[in-house]
Amino acid sequence: MQLKENEVLEEFFGEKKIIQNTALYRFTSDSVLLSRFARAKIGDAVADFCSGSGVVGFHFMCLNPRISSLTLFEMQESLADMSRRTAEINGFDCNVVCTRLQDIGREYDDKFSLVLCNPPYERGGFENEVYEKAICRKEITLTFKEIAEAAFRKLKFGGRLAVINRADRVAEVIGVLKARGLEPKRLQFVSGTQTAKPYLVMIEAVKGGKEGVDVLPVLVNK
Repeated sequence: MQLKENEVLEEFFGEKKIIQNTALYRFTSDSVLLSRFARAKIGDAVADFCSGSGVVGFHFMCLNPRISSLTLFEMQESLADMSRRTAEINGFDCNVVCTRLQDIGREYDDKFSLVLCNPPYERGGFENEVYEKAICRKEITLTFKEIAEAAFRKLKFGGRLAVINRADRVAEVIGVLKARGLEPKRLQFVSGTQTAKPYLVMIEAVKGGKEGVDVLPVLVNK
């Protein structure tokens, strides 16, 4: 397959390859952390929200080959196109939908048993940044409330949302999830060292779940 301008082919799971564009947003360790934190069930219908070049969904599928389906939702056509071609290179069976989360069609309502989301979670504008890169990192086109709304609508009752965000936004994230009927059930902070304060938090919430959170030991991401 011929790569487009600024594109490179990188390893991301053993011998698997993923297309990245050096001029656009490239995946970070956050994506891998989330794909490992999320727990799969046999036959899961999985959605990857804000999928970018597809690394969260693809990595999760490689870790959990017994899921039934994977659908990637990404608003930028350039990133969605890279996902499609990455799937072709690796023989991944998945569906890539180029759309804003706010505009996902009603045909996907109550469809998924698991939604993964590594969202833009920084605030502020995009001064001196390329817009296409900024919207992957900052809440310019999408808020966390809109993510929770989309997840609630697209998840089956009892379905799970696995999301990562800044540790200092943990109270806000939990509040938004609970207000939309997504009950936090697992929580894990991420730190750079054993003694440093956490900089990320990962949360799994269940649509219609009962109260009670399993707080896991802090994960040290060296």
